[in-house]
Amino acid sequence: MTSTADIGPLRLAAQRLVGPPEPTAADAVRRLLAVQAQDLPGALTSIALRTAGARRDDVAAALDSGEVVRSWPMRGTLHLVAADDLPWLLGLVGDRALAGLGKRWANLGLDEAQAERARELAVAALAGGGRARRSELLAAIDAGGVDTGGQRGYHLLWYLSQTGTLCLGPTDGDAEQRFVLLDEWIPAPRRLDRDQALAELALRFFAGHGPATVADLVRWAGSTARDVRAGLAAVRDRLAVLAVDGTEYLMDPATPDRLAAARAEAEGTLLLPGFDEFVLGYGDRGAVLAPEHANRIVPGGNGVFRPTVVHAGRIVATWRWTGRGANRAVTTEPFTDVPDDVAAAVPRLAARLPVA
Repeated sequence: MTSTADIGPLRLAAQRLVGPPEPTAADAVRRLLAVQAQDLPGALTSIALRTAGARRDDVAAALDSGEVVRSWPMRGTLHLVAADDLPWLLGLVGDRALAGLGKRWANLGLDEAQAERARELAVAALAGGGRARRSELLAAIDAGGVDTGGQRGYHLLWYLSQTGTLCLGPTDGDAEQRFVLLDEWIPAPRRLDRDQALAELALRFFAGHGPATVADLVRWAGSTARDVRAGLAAVRDRLAVLAVDGTEYLMDPATPDRLAAARAEAEGTLLLPGFDEFVLGYGDRGAVLAPEHANRIVPGGNGVFRPTVVHAGRIVATWRWTGRGANRAVTTEPFTDVPDDVAAAVPRLAARLPVA
C-alpha cells in the first residue's frame, strides 16, 4: 500500500477504532501510550469507543482503580496514561514543558520558594492516601500562606504534577477527579533508563498511531528529532515501513492485516469526540484532512477541537448536539458535499455513542 488514501484507514485499525477493540479501558490507553484529555468527558468517550464494552463508566472505573491516571506527561497538556507509564514519561519528555518557567513565574508573581512551600502543603494535605478536589487542595495551599488567586493556583497544581508530586486519579463517583500523591497512587511505576525510555516511546507511538512519521512523534511528544531518531534506531526492526510520495511512515507490522480484516468497517462512517487521537495524534493531518479544511475543526486556531465525522478514513465534517430533551438533534457541518448515506448515518451513530 503506497497511497495517501491508505493512511487514514490504517490509522483507524492501529488505534482500534475499527476491527476488534481492546478488552479494557486500561488496554486501550496503554495501546495509544497517551490520550489527550483536557476535555475529560470527550476523553472518556474516545477510550470507550476503543474498548469491547464501549462504556464510559468503565473508563471512569479504570481511573478510580488507579489503572489509568490523568496528568501532564508531555507538552504541558493533560493526557490519560496507564499509571505505571506516567513516571517515566514525565522524566523523559515532561521536563521539556518546564522550559521558560522563570518568565511564567515572573508574570504570576511566583518563585521557587513559594512553589516548594506549595509542595510541602500539598504533601501534608494528601499524605496517607488522601484525595482532594482542586478547590480543596488550593484551599489547603492558600491556608498555608501561598496565594493561589488568579492563575497562580492552576499553575501551582500543574507544576507540582509536572514535577512528579501530584496526579489526577479517582473520580469518587462524580465528574471531578481528585488530586492524589503520585508516589502513593502509583506504587509500582515502570523504571526505564533514558535509552530504554526513548525506545519505548518510539515503539509504542508508532505501534498505536502508525502509519506516522518521525515529525509526527516529535510534535506529539514535544520531544526532539534527535531523541526520536535515537529511540527509533533501537526498535526499527520491530516496525514496518510505508513509503508514500517520498515520505517514510512507520507502523506495527500487524496493522495492514488488521485493516484487511476490517476493511468494510474502515470504509464506513464514524463519529469522534473533540480532541480524539485520530486527529490530535499527528503533527501533519494532511493524510486524513484536506489542508483547506483544517480551520473547520479548530476554528481560528483557538485550541478547541470540534467533534468530527470520519468517512473512509478521512475527516469530512464536524458535528454537534443542538437543543435539549425532545428537541435534541445532531447538526452536521460538512466540508464539501458528502454522500447521502454518510449524512443519514450521523444521527444514528450519535445516538449510539457511549454515554454511560
